[in-house]
Parts: sequence; C-alpha cells; structure tokens
Amino acid sequence: MLRGPPNERTPAELLDFGVVNLDKPPGPSAHQVAGWIRDAADVEQAAHAGTLDPKVTGCLPTLTGAATRLSQVFLEGQKEYVAVLELHDDPPADLEAIVAEFESPLYQKPPRKSAVVRKLRVREVSALDVLEVRDRQALLRIRCESGTYIRKLCHDIGLALGTGAHMGDLRRTATDPFDDRTLATMEAFVDALARWREEGEDDWLREVVRPAERALEHLPAVTVAPSAAAEIAHGAQVYAPGVIDSDDADEGELVACYTPDGAAVCLGTMAGDPDADAGVAVTLERVLV
Repeated sequence: MLRGPPNERTPAELLDFGVVNLDKPPGPSAHQVAGWIRDAADVEQAAHAGTLDPKVTGCLPTLTGAATRLSQVFLEGQKEYVAVLELHDDPPADLEAIVAEFESPLYQKPPRKSAVVRKLRVREVSALDVLEVRDRQALLRIRCESGTYIRKLCHDIGLALGTGAHMGDLRRTATDPFDDRTLATMEAFVDALARWREEGEDDWLREVVRPAERALEHLPAVTVAPSAAAEIAHGAQVYAPGVIDSDDADEGELVACYTPDGAAVCLGTMAGDPDADAGVAVTLERVLV
C-alpha cells in the first residue's frame, strides 16, 4: 500500500516510517541506543545511521519501523566531527599547516576491533580546521567521507607533527542530511511519546520524529506517477514513461523515487534517460512501500 503525504501522517504512521535525529549520550553503544528507541516506540525495528563508539556523542539519526530499509543512504553522505587532539608534547609552530595537509584522500586500514575487513582503503577528508589550540590540546573540525576512522586520523596527525597524539573527546556534529541544529535527546523522545499516549498531544512528537523522507533529502529525486508507484510497490522497475520529473543524476547514482505528494516509493540507481519514451530509467534497489 502506498503511503500518504508525509505531512498528513498520524503519529503511529510516523513511528512506523520515521527518523529521529538523536543526540547520542556517552556510555551506551549505537546498537543499544537503537534498541531503546525500538522498545520505547513499540516498533519491530530501529536502525542507527553509522556506528559511534560508546564514549562518542552527537548526531545519530535513528530510523524506526519500515524506515530501516533506508539505512544504506547514510553510506552516501558526508560526516562531520569535532575532536580533541591530545598531543604528547608541546605543539609545533607550524601545527595548522601540517594538519591542513591531511585535507585530502587518505589511506586507512580499519582497526583490529573493526567489524569490516582489515584492508587498506582510501577515505576523503574534505575539510579539516584547527578551531583552537590550548596547551597540548587542539580542537579539530573534520568533514569526511563515511567510514573514515577519526582515531586513526588523530594518530597519523601526531606522527606528522613529531609529537605523537591520540584522540580525546569526539562528537559527531553532522551526518548528511542531518546536523546538530535539530538534535533530540533520548529523554525528549520518551517524553514526547508519553505526552501523545497519555494526553493525546502529538505536537512534540512531530518535532522529534520526522517522516523518513527527511533522510533522503541529500539524494537526487525522481517523481513517478501513482500508477507507476503501484507497480513499483510490487517489484517493477522504474520505467521512463512512468517518470513525471527528475533531478539531474549520473548513471549509477543512488536516487530516491517519490509519488507526486512526496511519499517515498523506492531507492534505485539511475540507469537511463528519464525523459525517454521507453526503457528503464531507474534500476530498483529497495522498495519502501
């Protein structure tokens, strides 16, 4: 069944296909936090948008209910962090110049405790700024490709500085398309649920839980006709004649398909000209209805 417009969904429908831009506290793992969200919302599933170590805080978008099918979209976007670089000796005068050299593609090997295969790979650091230096600490702002290991980056910067260094406190400030301007604490989420369930007031819940389409805003959009959406819901490809409108996207690029009223239908990769008279425009990857 196709979903209705995102702004017209009931609280229960929001929880079944929603996203919470959670401010992860220090202590629990990202997996534990997702479990708390699942249990509090009384939905079958919840999934976080990228692992954070227990001590790390900040932006942890968490998908609820059927929205867990969207988890792959967070592999496409950038991440942003604020980290404390703990130097093992006094900082050199050219600290900022040396740090700036790491604003580039970097070779990294996942740590031994990582869940992924330990092989050398390249990750892009697109922005790296020294915000403040105090004694033997430097505050860094890092914008990087998903899968970049900040602990390893801090270690390598320490080697380049000649002082040695390790990562101190770390906070994630953004996970495309979310950032720390709209964070909600776990307490706010639980309080919003209680107000809705006990008093019937849902305004607060709607502030904390957003339609899952919010997690797709950084992807190119393809709008399909309702009749085409009904076929896609049963596993059909996205054929060009069913496309009403489309953002520019390169072949093979991940896109999100919507009905004309803004409800997400599927994820797929751009395969052909959406303005063509025939053929597949988007190769189906994940049905969302």
